[in-house]
Amino acid sequence: METRDPTDIDHIVSERIYARRMELEMSQPELADRVGVTFQQVQKYENGKNRVSAGRLYEIARALGVTIQYFYEAAPRLSQARRGVAEEASEFQGPAIGEEIELLGAFRRIEKNAARKAVIDLAKKQLKTASEAGKKAPSRKR
Repeated sequence: METRDPTDIDHIVSERIYARRMELEMSQPELADRVGVTFQQVQKYENGKNRVSAGRLYEIARALGVTIQYFYEAAPRLSQARRGVAEEASEFQGPAIGEEIELLGAFRRIEKNAARKAVIDLAKKQLKTASEAGKKAPSRKR
């Protein structure tokens, strides 16, 4: 049987597993226990050393309280030539930057509405300041 090295999509899935686990403040041993693997295997999934099978990804999604689609939301746009039902069901976006995932996770944990609004206002103020200074807002690296 031929084995393949993890692809870019495999790495994106790995990053999303890690990000969601961090968002939930769940340890690797806890996720491993819920999925029925060792914590070392979870490490390998998150580091992109081992590819995640479809069945295992289903179990991980259940343990993390997300849909399978969650892991692919940050995947680059797929080739138009080989689009199938799964791809047509949801347009795929470019890869999320780690800082964006971290910010979103932290933002979701802010309980006070006033604090959440302050974070949004700060981001808008930074964008306005950069724009007024004649600078283009930083673009996402892809």
